[in-house]
Order: sequence, then structure tokens, then C-alpha cells
Amino acid sequence: MSSHRRSRGPLARFANRVTRGFLFVVLIAGIAGVIGFLQFSSEITALKNAGPVEPADGIVVLTGGRARIATALGLLAQGKGKRLLISGVHPRSTPAAIRAAVGGRAELFECCVDIDHAALDTTGNAEEAGKWAHRNGFTSLIVVTSDYHMPRSLMEMRHHGPEIRFTPYFVSHDVSDDGELFDDPATLRLMASEYLKYLAAGLRLRLAPAPAKSKLASAKAD
Repeated sequence: MSSHRRSRGPLARFANRVTRGFLFVVLIAGIAGVIGFLQFSSEITALKNAGPVEPADGIVVLTGGRARIATALGLLAQGKGKRLLISGVHPRSTPAAIRAAVGGRAELFECCVDIDHAALDTTGNAEEAGKWAHRNGFTSLIVVTSDYHMPRSLMEMRHHGPEIRFTPYFVSHDVSDDGELFDDPATLRLMASEYLKYLAAGLRLRLAPAPAKSKLASAKAD
């Protein structure tokens, strides 16, 4: 019996070391994740549009609320861009329905607003924005979306349009405009979800090859 216990000793000690090592890695990863989330959330809650936005060739708004589209239309009316792309619109939504929902001017929609029904997510928004910019010969875009969504949106946009200059224009999220982040569970969940998506997108884009120039150039002819 004693020899059997002695034979198991080294294996048990090895298993304990592996377990402690694994738990240590999990602990470090957890601490790093919390620190990263706190930095991410503090940057989001501190976002403010610094004065009047400089004009660009075009404006792209990512759907997700009336405030986003209304803000983008306001920038278009101010002459901040030549055209506006509303990206990620539901296939059944028409320009007239969108205009009625946000109170947009008919003449503005008729002359200068394009609707994208193809994009299903942020990656799709970036792809369609890149194609739209190249079709129109645009080299600079104002990107309009919610503040919490902007970091991931810009990361995707820059991947799919590396030669385009993107200017962010934030719309404050309306989950909780008062108090601190941790005072509102809904805001905390929103930020945590977006942070995980941001990390996943960053990893995916690091592993994915940059769009070929030939592909981007072909978008002009689409």
C-alpha cells in the first residue's frame, strides 16, 4: 500500500502543478479582461464630438436607431458630405418609410441619399461602405454611429478601406445618459457585450488578410 502511494506521489504533484498553472493563467486573463473592459468603457463614456466636424466626401451612417440617421441627415444638410449612405437597412424598408420615421426632407433623399440593404452586421456595413466610397470616388468619409459602437465600426471600416480617411461622429447611446456606468445594469450589459464583440473582431481582423487592391478597384465598376 505504501509503495502504491509513493508511485502516485509524482503524478499527483505534477497534476497539482498543472492545475495551479492553469488557474494562474485564468486569473491573469481575467484581470487583463477586466482592466481592458474598464479602459474600453471609460473611453466610450468620455466620447464627445470635438467641435464642428470637418467636411468629407461622403457620410455613412450605420443603422441602429433614429438618432443615428437623423444626425447623419443633419450633417448632410449642413454640407458636410456630398452624399449619404444609410447602411444596413431592413430589406422591406423604403426611402419613404425612413424619411417619414426621421422627418427627413424629400429633396435631400432624392438627390443625395443612398440606401444599403445588403449589410447584415458591422462587417457588412464596412464592406458596403468601402464599395460605395469607391463607386463614388470618395477618399474621405464621416462615420455616424453610437458612441459604444464606434471603436469596432472604425476598426472594420479601416480594414475594408485602408486608403480612406474616416472621421468619427458619435451619437450618444440612450441606455443611460445619467450617472456612472455601473449604476445602470442595462448599460453595463451593453458595454460588456460590445467589448466582447470588439475583441472578437480585432482577433478576426488580425488573422484575416487585408482586402486586395484589385478587389477594391473592382468595386468602382460594380
